[in-house]
Amino acid sequence: MNNFDIEKIYNKYHLTEEEKREIDIIIKDIYSHTEFIKRCEKPFYHHDRVTLGQHIIEDAIMTYILSRKYKNKNNYDISIALKIAMFHDLYTEPWQNNGYNTKFLNKHGFRHPLEAVINVINWYPQYFKNERESRKIIDGILHHMYPLPVDRFNDTNNNAELINYDLIENLTDEQKRILYLSTSRGKIGLVSLSKSKYLEGRVMSRADKKVSLGNYKGSKVGSIISLLNGKNKHLK
Repeated sequence: MNNFDIEKIYNKYHLTEEEKREIDIIIKDIYSHTEFIKRCEKPFYHHDRVTLGQHIIEDAIMTYILSRKYKNKNNYDISIALKIAMFHDLYTEPWQNNGYNTKFLNKHGFRHPLEAVINVINWYPQYFKNERESRKIIDGILHHMYPLPVDRFNDTNNNAELINYDLIENLTDEQKRILYLSTSRGKIGLVSLSKSKYLEGRVMSRADKKVSLGNYKGSKVGSIISLLNGKNKHLK
């Protein structure tokens, strides 16, 4: 992959060869996609220390690690958990320094889970043919930022100021219904405040926080403030 060493990232987490193979079987087709590869390069950064693509791969690895104790328990599906991890941050445009002005509750942190869901259904339709799996993957992506809220889904207007709003027309009625119901859970006005309904989504949400906190270490103050205002002078 361009400027992206999957083996180096696997080794960062001291995975065995068997563990690497188990993860790679699930995620290789996802990280080989053109849209994913774009997010392994400038200007797509998670914050200012790693690319978005690397962050997503690390989230998938951490999800795998946290999933070990749930294997063969409570119908837990590690494949679905890793797919949530690989899809959760595939938003449309780099969010730092893009000059995209929105209302406060439509800022990147609240908007991007919904944007990512719409993108991945369009880019990876083969993963959304099974209704049961679709519900789990979609719900996990939408609520991965908990305890932050996520913008609610509406296909009749663009209240969330989605950059990729035009792609909604490619979703099936059932997929729209899943998005609507998932973002109606814990609704407060135009946002939903709820953790994922499914264990796979909740495990991935924990993994995301562990990886993000690790990658914040050593970051400059301005990079952390950019979470609120979207401006990161260290990437200019």
